[in-house]
Amino acid sequence: MNLDLTDIQGNILRAYGFPFARYVFLNFTSQHQGMKFLGAVIPHITNSEIWLEEKPSSTLNIGLSRSALTALNVPTASINSFPVEFLNGMADRAKALGDVADSAPANWDDVWQGRVDLWISINALTEEDRETKFKILEDLIAQTNGAEILAIQNSNALTINGAPSKKEHFGYSDGIAQPDFEGSHSVNTPGDGEIAGNGKWKDLKNGEFLLGYPNEAEEDGNLPVPMLLAKNGSFMVYRKLEQNVKAFRDYVDAWGERYPGGKEKLMAKFMGRWRDGTPLALSPEKMDPELVADAQRSNNFTYKDDMDGAKCPLGAHVRRANPRDSILFNGKLASRRRIVRRGMPYGNYVPEGETVNEEERGIIFMALNSSISRQFEFIQQQWINYGNDFHLGESSDPVLGNRPTPGRFVIPGTGEDNPPFICSDMQSFITLKGGDYFFIPSITALHQLSAGLIDPR
Repeated sequence: MNLDLTDIQGNILRAYGFPFARYVFLNFTSQHQGMKFLGAVIPHITNSEIWLEEKPSSTLNIGLSRSALTALNVPTASINSFPVEFLNGMADRAKALGDVADSAPANWDDVWQGRVDLWISINALTEEDRETKFKILEDLIAQTNGAEILAIQNSNALTINGAPSKKEHFGYSDGIAQPDFEGSHSVNTPGDGEIAGNGKWKDLKNGEFLLGYPNEAEEDGNLPVPMLLAKNGSFMVYRKLEQNVKAFRDYVDAWGERYPGGKEKLMAKFMGRWRDGTPLALSPEKMDPELVADAQRSNNFTYKDDMDGAKCPLGAHVRRANPRDSILFNGKLASRRRIVRRGMPYGNYVPEGETVNEEERGIIFMALNSSISRQFEFIQQQWINYGNDFHLGESSDPVLGNRPTPGRFVIPGTGEDNPPFICSDMQSFITLKGGDYFFIPSITALHQLSAGLIDPR
């Protein structure tokens, strides 16, 4: 299917892969000045056109919250046509998402205690490139007087051994296995799409991630009106996840001494992949760098020969996030719950063996999907913070799960020489520090919004 790449914001169809980012949160100052600012920023937005030569030095993308639509005086009929979860906002969905106790909205960063109209992301090859693009944004704000900056969040690839890495603070390789879908810039990589049978895979329908196109159920979805406002857009989930690195390292050190497979294998069981990204489903006993380096093999697996979790535990993070064929309908259910993941770490990396200071560090998690409730919220509620679909009751994800009370993690065994093992007294290793739901409009929709031309009729 041919897509108008000039109309779709670039962060939807491709992962930029830049080592530096800055997320800027803003409010419109007024309707008129806000429209003026929006019109001024449109020429600087990165679209999805294919880069024929080198990457640009930086990119810029934008998302609008429900309050932005109100501030721009978008007609009520159009605003009310947006999905209820977007209109409610993430804070109001906190209990359903398991964002309670330390992760409750009352404990979020100051910027999330009030209205946030705009999310603007800058991705860059160098810190200097990031500052250059940010200066352009500041100039547009000064020229139009249409927005005020509430807060910024810097983010960057972790520097390990003097070079940017793909690691996150707990030590795992991140950003593996994004969904392939029609029209995206990712190639048809085995394991990244939908199970097609006979060991084959096919791209997912782009309506799972782009508004205005058929999804896996051949539905166009309940789109905001008018159609030009919705088409070629998407919805984004933004979550700042603070990682308690000391608590995680202390836990795997202590329980790694008890677990017969040792610390490294215990960490692999938590994630479903070894620290280098090797999937347990393909290599349950050791890391395999050659496998990881082979894009045709590194994600090409299902769980049909591991339904009891002997290789990859049923509750492992990657199995919860994408159960593939291990739950109903040979992977069809899982195909309706996929999300495109974006983001990167924030804070400085602390090498293992060194004292972890109290500096903030974690991951900026962003998810793109056409239905926040069917995709992100379902995964977060039913698979990350609840385990019933995996026959694990109220057991939560060992890495991302929020546990107001101590939890446990079950590692199935394969016999007398490899008995089952249960980790107990497991605390939360992640604390949510804020976030919200944003609409990522097409370039066409942004022009309409900047000109006040939204007509729900």
